[in-house]
Amino acid sequence: MKGADNAVIVLAGMIGAGKSTYTKLISDALGSEAFYESVDDNRILEKFYEDPKRWAFSLQIYFLNTRFRSIKDALQHQNNVLDRSIYEDALFTKINFEEGNMSDAEMDTYLDLLDNMMEELASMPKKSPDLLIYLRGSLDTVLSRIKKRGRSFEQIDGNQDLLNYYTHLHSRYDGWFEEYDQSPTLVIDIDNHDLENPADAEKVIALINETLKNVR
Repeated sequence: MKGADNAVIVLAGMIGAGKSTYTKLISDALGSEAFYESVDDNRILEKFYEDPKRWAFSLQIYFLNTRFRSIKDALQHQNNVLDRSIYEDALFTKINFEEGNMSDAEMDTYLDLLDNMMEELASMPKKSPDLLIYLRGSLDTVLSRIKKRGRSFEQIDGNQDLLNYYTHLHSRYDGWFEEYDQSPTLVIDIDNHDLENPADAEKVIALINETLKNVR
């Protein structure tokens, strides 16, 4: 079902929105390479969930570095799907700052580094993705999917602070998306699409193919 040659597609959305699942579906259908954000190789992520104030800055620098490397590779090879990208990275950092997990100095350092990286991307022959797909869904849907995938450190049972973090992050995603201006966009309502249903999966791929045709 290959309808898009040499397209760089990035996924965006809440923790638990299904970005990795969508990435595999899209990359398989379009015959492109998938870039996944590895959880197993991340030595800081679980520590962040245990002690956000100690590890938030380290985690955001880790993510910024890995996402910068991924988007550079993707823009160079020009036929990829990324399950998360550098473009939404600052949202997570701002939420951590607002939650009191990062200091003013750490926030300023992060933003300065991000600006430096974005300037380098602007100098590349291909400067931005062809399409950003925002997986939008209710908080109930993403919490259900977080529970279903079963990573122990992501679970909210008995952890009101973590639920507050998810709620805060979720409340800001639509605002982030409205300000995103690096590429054409497509919104997929994950409340009404279940990729385990083949008909829904086919509908999603057809929508992406049609969108890519239109933006070109």
